[in-house]
Amino acid sequence: MTTAVLEPEGEFDTTTFTGDLTGQHGEDSLFLECAFEAVDLTETRLSHSRFTECTMTGPRGAGTDLSDTTWLDCAVVEPRLGAPQLHGATWRRVRWNGGKVEFANFRGAALRDVAFVDCLLIEPDFAEATLTGVSFDGCRLVQPDFGRATCRTVDLSGADLVAPRGLASLRGAMISRLQLLDAADGLAAELGIVVAP
Repeated sequence: MTTAVLEPEGEFDTTTFTGDLTGQHGEDSLFLECAFEAVDLTETRLSHSRFTECTMTGPRGAGTDLSDTTWLDCAVVEPRLGAPQLHGATWRRVRWNGGKVEFANFRGAALRDVAFVDCLLIEPDFAEATLTGVSFDGCRLVQPDFGRATCRTVDLSGADLVAPRGLASLRGAMISRLQLLDAADGLAAELGIVVAP
């Protein structure tokens, strides 16, 4: 495997990326069995790229553009990212393990057979996303937005949900009885139900 820099419309096969990728452009690229190891992805541009059987271990940075990307059989481990742009992305069989991500924009994304495990997601935006077979075991979700999302076999029962929004769009999701009690006031407010004192 080699170490490389990004380039637009690049084709990368079993390539290892390390170090500082700040501000680099890799839009419309193909990544096959590539590894991103402890990379700085601040303001890195990767929109419309395709990732197949890739791993990202310890990525960090802010403002990474991963919009309209396609991910298949990939893994992300211990990321520390701020405001990554993932809107319009398509993920299938992706595992996101550990780490802390703030203000992730999944708006309009399509996630299928995706597992978030033991991670902290602060104000993730899943509005208008399609979530199928997605789980959040051991995760803490702070003010997640599910407004107008489509959920099919989504398992939130193993997550710590803090002040979730868009609760009325969670039809098709599974939550625990305790989560239901915690969310009751917010759900009533969204549905226009007046709860007597």
